[in-house]
Amino acid sequence: MSGRLLRWVCTGAVVGALLAPASPAYAVPGPDGAGERPVSELLTDLQELYRKAEESTETYNATAQKLKEQRAEVTRLNAGLARARTSVRDSRGQAGRFARQQYQGTTNISPYVHLLLARDPQQALDQGHVIGRAAAERAATVKRLVGGEKTASTLASDARSAMETQVALAAQQKASRDTVKGQLKEVEELLASLSAEQLSDLARAEEEGMADAQRTFLASGSLSGSPGSAPSRPPSRRGDEALDYAVRQIGKPYKWGAEGPHSFDCSGLTSKAWAKAGKEIPRTSQEQWAQLRRVSLRKLRPGDLIVYFPKATHVAMYLGDGMVIQAPRPGARVKVSPIASNPLLGAVRPDPSADSMKGYTPPKLPRGAMKGGDKGYGRAGAPTA
Repeated sequence: MSGRLLRWVCTGAVVGALLAPASPAYAVPGPDGAGERPVSELLTDLQELYRKAEESTETYNATAQKLKEQRAEVTRLNAGLARARTSVRDSRGQAGRFARQQYQGTTNISPYVHLLLARDPQQALDQGHVIGRAAAERAATVKRLVGGEKTASTLASDARSAMETQVALAAQQKASRDTVKGQLKEVEELLASLSAEQLSDLARAEEEGMADAQRTFLASGSLSGSPGSAPSRPPSRRGDEALDYAVRQIGKPYKWGAEGPHSFDCSGLTSKAWAKAGKEIPRTSQEQWAQLRRVSLRKLRPGDLIVYFPKATHVAMYLGDGMVIQAPRPGARVKVSPIASNPLLGAVRPDPSADSMKGYTPPKLPRGAMKGGDKGYGRAGAPTA
């Protein structure tokens, strides 16, 4: 299935709004090779595949982030181990010098006898202090050597364990990638089985379903308490900066695991936008939902993050007036979409303690900001590393 056809059919919608009984039926073979399937049923199947692939995408992203952090930990431990081994080598060298000096200066005469026989007892006492300091230095060297060896041994064990964890995470990342590729293959096989007329009907059904879902959502008063309204509130200063960054990315392609500057995935866009505004937030949509402060939909302001699906597997940035900026999925580009283009889970705010700015002017959107599909998978966009 070509990317053009994928973008043609995958224009986004809320599943529950698409199961209209009046949808036309086609003789599309089911799993047993028989039976007619209505467009609504085909669309439901596609949406379920989209949802599963999105879930696997964020699993892949989360594993990739853990792997990145683990590699940094391995590097840190290896650097510490190298320093500890250098310290042990130096301590051993110094201990060896002391041992040679002790051997060369060995005498059977007690220091106390030296003091009694000395012509100048004070000089002997002074020499004794020097000898004492030398002995203390030797003791400190031995202590450093023993401590350094223990430290090196511990670091070596930690480094081995960290490397084993890194290898396990790499295997997990590959498994997640392969899972997503398999799910995308199912999408393509389903689309490839449809005629041009069926694809056209699917695209129209999705567009109508998404529009209906948006109207229903706004009419519920969820955004303001007043049915049919979606007021725009001023963002915080950082929220404005994050939103400005997101707007400037409109038109760039979605790509698995991408955080810019040339392509993004959904959480890559939101995390990078807030990082550019000076606020580091978690990398994945699940962690953004889990760690950031929840905010009521009625109190939304531009820059807030809208999280979708029961498992928080998709995220977008609120633009205002009931619209969001998002990196939909492979096959699509960063764009402006209705807030109800996917089933909402809730919203979070990266800077809950920040005040709304004064004199806010909404960003000017580029031409064609809403052009393109809100959904659109293709194996060409699957991860390769």
